[in-house]
This record gives sequence, C-alpha cells and structure tokens, in this order.
Amino acid sequence: MRDIVRGAYPLEKREVVMEGKDMRASILTLAPGQCVPWHYHSEVTDVFFCLEGPMVVETRAPRAERVLQVGESLAVPPRTAHHVQGLNGGRCRFLILQGVGDYDFRGVGGA
Repeated sequence: MRDIVRGAYPLEKREVVMEGKDMRASILTLAPGQCVPWHYHSEVTDVFFCLEGPMVVETRAPRAERVLQVGESLAVPPRTAHHVQGLNGGRCRFLILQGVGDYDFRGVGGA
C-alpha cells in the first residue's frame, strides 16, 4: 500500500490491527481538537466503525455530514473528499478499514 502523507497529521494514537498487500485495518484515536484532514483516495473505500464518540465524517460531492454513535459505521467511496473529527471537536476512537490505492491530501483544502 502506498500513502502519500500517511501520519503527517497529529493523532493521539494509531494502532495497526492488520496490514496486508491489499488491505489495512487500524484503530485511530483523535484527542480533542484533532482531526483527519480533508483528503480523498483514488481507488480506496474507507469504512469507519465508531468505537468511542460520537464522531463526525464530513464529505464533499456529495456534501454531507454524518454523526456516528458508538457501534455505527459508514463507508466513504473512492474519489470522495472527506474529513473526520470528534463531535464538537471532542475525542473519538474508530476502526478504519481500507483497501489498496493512493491516499492524497494535496489540493483538498478545508471547507
């Protein structure tokens, strides 16, 4: 797997649960005020499972904001810019499943 800027943003914790040539599962913890910045994936669907929250996944094209409670999940398809943070800037923890593809943070500024 190839990340363009994997880990270039602050996280409270990143735990890789499993990584293979075609898939990765990680648990990410965001401290209050932290976020996964706007980015998109060329071929990857991100699947988020909220473990502690609530958490917010925001997308563009289509523009949407989804609040996930503990136990809820959401899939973000390829080529969909998205941003993740705790509700109201709070702490959250989630499992993220990702397939093969490029991860691109370039040229995807904030809303």
